[in-house]
Amino acid sequence: MHSEAACRYTMEVQATLERIPQVRRILAAHLRHWDLEAHVGPVCRAVDALLQNVVRHVPGDRTCRIELRWTGRHLITSVADRDPRLPRMTSSCPTKGGLAAVAHLSDSWGTCGTDEGKVIWFTRRVKQAEHLRRAVRAPVAPVPASAPLPTVDGTAGDAWRDGPSTARRNQRIVFADQFPRAATTPTVSSVSTTQPNQSQPLLPSAAV
Repeated sequence: MHSEAACRYTMEVQATLERIPQVRRILAAHLRHWDLEAHVGPVCRAVDALLQNVVRHVPGDRTCRIELRWTGRHLITSVADRDPRLPRMTSSCPTKGGLAAVAHLSDSWGTCGTDEGKVIWFTRRVKQAEHLRRAVRAPVAPVPASAPLPTVDGTAGDAWRDGPSTARRNQRIVFADQFPRAATTPTVSSVSTTQPNQSQPLLPSAAV
């Protein structure tokens, strides 16, 4: 089966019952790295069934080559071994494992002979929404523009009527986009009863 692979991973292992859990963890890590979390369980269970078949039915050399290929639309998994005998489905019950489990966990599957033995493959369709990034930033609501804040001596109104240039000399206008997104709108503290210091601005200097 030929397909243009967008992502591909290949590993070669000796099929033993002790190695199957390790193979499962490695395959699961790669599928999660490709944002294919929904396919971790079915793919790992199907590969488990194929590796168990190799342990039970392949004599001598049990070297297996496992491959994951993701084309963007299909996830293709294959397990190749060095036994030229093609397997047969002897049961239709997926709980008994073997090819029945592979057929139950996949959208399509097949087997073919190779120069070194045989390969069994199965595919699963990948929906477009499954591999989209989940970390989408929520849009920030726009903050309406506000009138200039008054100065301590209350002269902001007269300065604003004289023109924007005069108003800038008496106060600092802070717009919402000058603050970090996590910051809140600054509030004006109450006016002190002591003599005001005309040289100090009402808002912190770091706000502009």
